[in-house]
Amino acid sequence: MSRRPPLTRDAVLRTAVALADESGAASLTMRALARELGVEAMSLYHHVANKDALLDGMVDLVFAEIDLPAAGGDWRPEIRRRCTSAREVLLRHPWAVGFVESRSAPGPATLRHHEAVLACLRQGGFSVVLAAHAFALLDAQLFGQVVQEVSLPFDEPDGAGELAADILGGAAPEDLPYLTEIAVEHVMKPGYAFGDEYAYGLDLILDALEQRRNAEA
Repeated sequence: MSRRPPLTRDAVLRTAVALADESGAASLTMRALARELGVEAMSLYHHVANKDALLDGMVDLVFAEIDLPAAGGDWRPEIRRRCTSAREVLLRHPWAVGFVESRSAPGPATLRHHEAVLACLRQGGFSVVLAAHAFALLDAQLFGQVVQEVSLPFDEPDGAGELAADILGGAAPEDLPYLTEIAVEHVMKPGYAFGDEYAYGLDLILDALEQRRNAEA
């Protein structure tokens, strides 16, 4: 009979992330995690002190997946790449959006991520205050977008158009003229995807930040 490989902190955290991806972080318990790993729950406490420490480590793994922006060059494409990557990562781990900024003991990947974003902005000509504003604004859009995307009542790419058609099916267009207009002329058009709104909004924010940066300079 083959021996089970020794339990490691990395195995504990990665299994916890996989379970949270499947059923959400709220339903993740130390007992369920131990059962998935084939060990007793007490064995986990050799690797994570408690549930908070487990969540800290899980969030750090999520941050480690996000592309880091490079400092010293053109800040805009680097920040855009980081934001696009962050959205993709959070959509892979939808449970994490409620935890990524709530940890009081961030791990090394989390701190490295924040340092890289600030370095890119500061070396890109942003003042300390404008860099802080930019970071907060970019993440507000990022987290808001992900929350909306994971909460949408459809999964298919063309689901928005079908939902709009269903919602408006029982309403007279003259009663909801502008809602009907945006549904018919935008949402219900072939190829529409709500996720595409993120790139449009991100570019608006980057345009505004560039204007503020140039004005400060």
